[in-house]
Amino acid sequence: MELRLDRMAQEATRLQAASDDPLCAYLYDLPALRRHIDDVVATLPERCEMFYAVKANAETPILDALEGRVAGFEVASDGELALIHERFPGVSLLFGGPGKTVSELSLALELGVELIHVESLTELKRLARLLERGGHRQQVLLRMNLATDNLPSTPLTMGGVPTPFGIDPEELETCLAFLTDHPSIVLRGFHFHLISHQLDADAQLRLLDDLFRQVEHWREQHDLDIDQINVGGGIGINYREPHRQFDWTGFCSGLAMQLDEPRLRRYRIRFECGRYLTAPCGYYLMEVLDLKRNHGQWFAVCRGGTHHFRTPAAQNHNHPFVRLPGRGGESMLTNTRVSIVGQLCTPKDVLARQVEIEHLAIGDLVMFTLAGAYAWNISHQHFLRHPAPIMHFIDDEESA
Repeated sequence: MELRLDRMAQEATRLQAASDDPLCAYLYDLPALRRHIDDVVATLPERCEMFYAVKANAETPILDALEGRVAGFEVASDGELALIHERFPGVSLLFGGPGKTVSELSLALELGVELIHVESLTELKRLARLLERGGHRQQVLLRMNLATDNLPSTPLTMGGVPTPFGIDPEELETCLAFLTDHPSIVLRGFHFHLISHQLDADAQLRLLDDLFRQVEHWREQHDLDIDQINVGGGIGINYREPHRQFDWTGFCSGLAMQLDEPRLRRYRIRFECGRYLTAPCGYYLMEVLDLKRNHGQWFAVCRGGTHHFRTPAAQNHNHPFVRLPGRGGESMLTNTRVSIVGQLCTPKDVLARQVEIEHLAIGDLVMFTLAGAYAWNISHQHFLRHPAPIMHFIDDEESA
C-alpha cells in the first residue's frame, strides 16, 4: 500500500492557500489506487478473481480507476445496480445483500447481472416467480451463514452467529429441493461473507480451508454440479497500527497451495473486497479552528467532523493522521495530548482522542490517512447542514 504523504501534503497546502474559508476536504490519490489494485490482482493465484464492493466508495473517479483492473463489481441495491450498469455497460455484476425487493430483483434480471447471491428461501421464491413470467434463466450462488471451527473473532461478524445475513445450513436441503423444482434458477456454487476487519492472513487461510471443505462436502452429499466459491471480502485495514497491514502476499501464497489440491481445481474463487482496495488512496483534511483546554484536557476543534468522516466513530479507534503546518495561527501547543474533534453539537464528534502531538496551531491542517473507504459515503452528511468537504482527485499520471 503506497501512501504518498509528501505529495498529498503539497496538494493540501495548495488547497488551503486557495481557500478563503477554513479548509475541509477529501483528497484521493488515483495513481496510488491504480498501483495498489494492480498489485493486489497480480498477486492472486490462478482461478481467482477480484471484484470491487461498490458500497465501500462509489465516487466516479474511484470507479473509473477500478474499471478494467478488477473482474467486475459487486452491488447491493438497485441504486448501485443502475449506477454501475449505466457507467460501465457490459461489465460483470454480482448482486448481493439481504432484503432484496421484487423491483430490485426484476432490475437485476433486466440488466443481465451475472450472478445473484441469494440470501433466503423467500428470495429464491421471489426470483422464481419473476423468471416464470419472463421465461429466462438466472445463475445464483447461495449465501450461507456458516459456523466453522476456524471462524475468527473480529470487530464485525456476519456469520456463524444469529444475524440477518445468509442462509442457515439447516435450510440448505429445503433450498436445494426448491431449486430442483425450479430449473430456471441455476446454482453455480456458494457465497460466504462471514467477517469483516480481518487483519490476520493465517487466520483467513484457516477460515477458507473450512469453507472449501464444507463446499466439497455439500457438493458430494447432494451431487451438485457447481464450480464457484465466493469468499466475500472482509480483508481489513489496520487503523490502530498503520505500519502493520494484512499480509496479502503471504495470504495469496498460502491460498495458491490450498487451491492446488485436486479436489479444488474445479472451482473459480471470487473475492469482493472494498475497504482493502480503496482505503489507502483517501485522505481527509481538517483545518484547526480552535485550541481549548477544558477540565484538564486539550481539544483541537477542526473544520468538519464525523458527519463527513464517520470511520473513527464507527470503528471506535483513534484514526491515524499527520499534522501539516498551516496559516500560522496565533495559538500553539507543543508536546502534549489533544483530542481532535469536529464542529458538531455532540461529544461523540471525536476523530482521535487524547493523542500525543509535538506541535499544533490554529490554522494547521490535520490530514487523516486511510480514509478512502466507508468514510464520506457512510457519514450522517446533513446533520447541522455544514458545507460538504471539497472532493479533490489527484491524478499525476494524467497530467504527466
